[in-house]
Amino acid sequence: MSSPLGPRPRPEILTISPYIGGESHLAGVNRVLKLSSNEGAFGAPPGAQAAYARLAPEIFRYPDGAAEALRRAIGARFGLDPARIVCGNGSDDLIYQLALSYGGPGTELIMTRHGFSMYAIAGAYAGSRVVKVAEHHLTADVDAILAAVSPATRLVCLANPNNPTGSLLGAAEIARLRRGLPADVLLVLDAAYAEYVTRADYEPGVTFVDAGDNVVMTRTFSKIFGLGGLRLGWAYAPPGVIDVMNRVRNPFNTNAAAQEAAIAALNEPGWVEKRRAHNSAWRDRLGAMLTEAGIKIWPSEGNFILADFTTRERADGANAHLRASGILVRPMGGYDLPHCLRITIGTAAECEAVAASLADFMRHG
Repeated sequence: MSSPLGPRPRPEILTISPYIGGESHLAGVNRVLKLSSNEGAFGAPPGAQAAYARLAPEIFRYPDGAAEALRRAIGARFGLDPARIVCGNGSDDLIYQLALSYGGPGTELIMTRHGFSMYAIAGAYAGSRVVKVAEHHLTADVDAILAAVSPATRLVCLANPNNPTGSLLGAAEIARLRRGLPADVLLVLDAAYAEYVTRADYEPGVTFVDAGDNVVMTRTFSKIFGLGGLRLGWAYAPPGVIDVMNRVRNPFNTNAAAQEAAIAALNEPGWVEKRRAHNSAWRDRLGAMLTEAGIKIWPSEGNFILADFTTRERADGANAHLRASGILVRPMGGYDLPHCLRITIGTAAECEAVAASLADFMRHG
């Protein structure tokens, strides 16, 4: 809390609710099933772990500030021009750069009601007014977004798939959104969960970035590549936006170990395909088991499902029951969904443990 007699921040800073991540520990429990942070169910690829270990003798040296080798590896993997890629300390770092560079006092940042909370934090930090628009069945509503655009709008931030709802807009809807935005409004497509998507009509953002000058796609190594602890994300953007981001980013905003591990992760044979297949199978299976237990499950294209218990009291009871079983999931009160719990898709054994605990709660809780 800021002292009334000491230095004072800008007033809007104190309106920001600090980001609270998923819990990792339970008092008195030695082995916790952590399904609260949407981390990769199988950790990091073996090659990435080996690359990280090999770098240990060199950690006294500064990293390559431009992440040249990593950007080339990303470009090779996804068929992109490395000159149009910038890397950051997680994709949150990139979102902050964009909010600070294109937003500011007198501007507006648009997001959806249940969108990823970091957009609101970044917008408020930049001094922008954050405008949250209504969704339709927990899915972004393109018409509502376009109706909210004003002369002050500078950014529209959209997670696709969305965290925490798991909902997704197909390529046709994203194209309609892009066409409807003024040329001076930057559309940020956060595709953190892109590798998990199985819907045929999905486009993570490359097509839309290439179509003009006002779309950015952000990606992360924290999810399917299992490098959340190293904090590494990247953006693909028009040359003008890349120039801006390179002007404002910290000079060494991605560490050397993260860069080496990410290059190895990108080149791990079959890693993404196997993890996507596991996630798709167990997302469906866990959803079916919880539905059979009497819990509403919202459709998801991420590595998580949103379980709807109808009331806050029921969701709180389910969460308490899971905690008593040594299982951590994510309550959704901070996303204005107090009646819901977000559950990461873990290993087969972890999914079965969650299903058994919640089935027991629904029978006896």
